[in-house]
Amino acid sequence: MLVRRILPLILSLLMLLSLLVGCSGDPQSISRDEDSVVIAISTEPTTLDPTQGWGHGNTPLIQSTLLRYNYDMSFSYDLATDYNLDDSGLVWTFSLRDDARFTDGEAVTASDVAFTFETAKSAQASVDLTFLEKVETPDDQTVVFTLNRPTSVFLNTVASVGIIPEHAYGEDYGTDPIGSGPWKFVQWNPQEQLLLTANEDYYGTVPAIKNVTIVFMDEDAAFAAVKSGQVDVALTAATLATTEIPGYEVQSISSIDNRGFTLPVLPDEGKLTESGYPIGNNVTCNVEIRQAIAYCIDRELVADVALNGFATPCYSENDGMPWNNPKVKVETNVEYAKQLLADAGWADTDGDGIVERDGVKAEFTVLYPSGDSVRQAIAMAAAQQVKEIGISITVEGTSWDDLAKRMFSNGVMMGWGAANPYESYCLYHSAGALKDDFYNPQGLMDETIDGHLTAAMEARTTEEAYRNWQLAQWDGTTGTAMKGLCPWVWIVNIDHLYYVRDGLSIGQQQLHPHGASMPLLQNLNEWSWVE
Repeated sequence: MLVRRILPLILSLLMLLSLLVGCSGDPQSISRDEDSVVIAISTEPTTLDPTQGWGHGNTPLIQSTLLRYNYDMSFSYDLATDYNLDDSGLVWTFSLRDDARFTDGEAVTASDVAFTFETAKSAQASVDLTFLEKVETPDDQTVVFTLNRPTSVFLNTVASVGIIPEHAYGEDYGTDPIGSGPWKFVQWNPQEQLLLTANEDYYGTVPAIKNVTIVFMDEDAAFAAVKSGQVDVALTAATLATTEIPGYEVQSISSIDNRGFTLPVLPDEGKLTESGYPIGNNVTCNVEIRQAIAYCIDRELVADVALNGFATPCYSENDGMPWNNPKVKVETNVEYAKQLLADAGWADTDGDGIVERDGVKAEFTVLYPSGDSVRQAIAMAAAQQVKEIGISITVEGTSWDDLAKRMFSNGVMMGWGAANPYESYCLYHSAGALKDDFYNPQGLMDETIDGHLTAAMEARTTEEAYRNWQLAQWDGTTGTAMKGLCPWVWIVNIDHLYYVRDGLSIGQQQLHPHGASMPLLQNLNEWSWVE
């Protein structure tokens, strides 16, 4: 079988031959090195520079962060030893540990922290720091952030921005970084491999595994590498994970990596976005259509049919997170779905199996990115179920470029999921509606929801923020939930699946966000060989 990626140079000739011709060896015949681990994932980073987005939403590995996420998504200290927020809700003061050093021996100081956040703000990459007014450093162990508005998700931001060295930062930092985290950068061969080694001078617990090779392979190549015993961990797909391979176990990690339909909530009135793309859909603009689809779909059945059971029902963008509102859950109820349509005047008047009203048939298109078999399978399974209530959905694969132009007027099989409630703000606040960034293409603009989202962002305490995030989903009358305005029909959270060699512990994995590659590595410093 031909591979689509160049194989890492450090892997043996046996692995190369087995991948090229599709043969498989005996995994148990390949001796393991308990100081090392080889990991196959499908997504390669574009940079190792945190100010350009590396580590955003995940642990940056090479660099330290001020705070880190615990397993339950609470925060604990990393470079910081303490922090406080003043009464205005604008000034955050962090105290830093005095024993952290970059791998070149230089101490990590408040100046490095300030430099990191100022550089990230100037870069305007994937780290949103529009709320940051200034950063000051009264001394080497104190850094003061002043915001231009109260921002409850600031702690989530500092938990994912790795600190870079001011004295050693340059144009090539993203490909040859140094940091103060548990791992030292060794080498990066683009489209091949990333090599890391344990930072023996790390101020925290030094990793038990000393050498890490991360190889970048598509799912088929990774599957072949597992069969030949050449990797210790490999990301795999639901269509492959039912295959038993001696010497390996498939581990299924729960996620909030969700899949569902975004549905335009605006009618087609001939309007265009700022970029000139059509807005609105005269079928999905009706809330009873959106809600009927939501209640009709049997999510357990979709998971079983489309993903071999490697998924769980999804009811929001943040199922299982502490800021999620449990009241968003809906039970499958086909009769209720039919009644919603009937009460709104939708009926199959010509006997073709599709309901209509005022000459408009309940039919529309849902797009998915071509080549994504998971999104295609989920969309088709859901569309098949929706036929039962008289709604016809055409599932169409297309390029991301084309999808970006048509998503304002068609349904889309979309996916999100983050360890930061700010994602909910981006998905639903009217300020982000109908932009070119995929967040709110459905055009949801609701003053009540905006009020709850703004209150959540401006909250002074975590508890107050969580309460308002939940109210934005459902406040008893309205919200973003499927029982509310239903701009999304959530379907499943997909499990992240990995072949793991016997005897290797990948530790206690957090609930994974969107993307199955980098979330696996969040706790890499806790991995160990146990047998």
